[in-house]
Amino acid sequence: MSKIALITGATSGIGESCAHTFAQQGYNLILLARREDRLVKIAHHLEDKYAITIKQVLADVRDKNNLTTTLEALPTEWKKVDVLVNNAGLSQGLDPIDKGDTNDWDTMIDTNVKGLLYVTKIVSNWMIPNQSGHIINIGSIAGKEVYPNGNVYCASKHAVDALTKGTRIDLLAHGIKVTAINPGMVETEFSVVRFKGDEDRAKKVYENLEPLIADDIADAIWYVVSRPKHVNINDMLIMPTAQATATIVNRG
Repeated sequence: MSKIALITGATSGIGESCAHTFAQQGYNLILLARREDRLVKIAHHLEDKYAITIKQVLADVRDKNNLTTTLEALPTEWKKVDVLVNNAGLSQGLDPIDKGDTNDWDTMIDTNVKGLLYVTKIVSNWMIPNQSGHIINIGSIAGKEVYPNGNVYCASKHAVDALTKGTRIDLLAHGIKVTAINPGMVETEFSVVRFKGDEDRAKKVYENLEPLIADDIADAIWYVVSRPKHVNINDMLIMPTAQATATIVNRG
């Protein structure tokens, strides 16, 4: 059987680009996402284009019980996952701590931190008997810096950074690689989600500069995965040329 990659948040942005990239490289895919219509469409397109096989997993990483039941129901041969891309994540709101919406906080922590943990626990237990595998966690420049009004989102991505390091230590003896990919500004649905559908406000984030696109990150992820067995890229921070820090950009 061909190699297998499991990608969360697979129906848009970086997750969708990763699905295309791994499919092009001949991987069979487990695509996990919440939007069934997009999941079905992407899966069928990739199967037809690249002659691979795809398992569609309709699940929300925040729902531990359903997630566990759904993933563990996969056939045994599909649990031989070579690469896990923990991509599912989001930001909600951009408010100072005293005005933050606690529902937004719960959504970010439940998705970015707990969801990543739930998936990692399940899949790492599939990888351990094989004494191999590669876990890619999608972090952020927000996991390296803290910026005004980014409080809880930054905290969640700092948690991803710490969990990546801890997971690498814990799984070292099992030959499992663990990598953090930390993008700066990437033009995807990210800002639309952050501003809860306000597309005009989202567009202003990327005005007068050239941000990264999802394919840039998928390309970096493939580079990391395609290194020789004895090489692991622990941490990669990727920024558009027009961005120096989380908040300093050139809109010239």
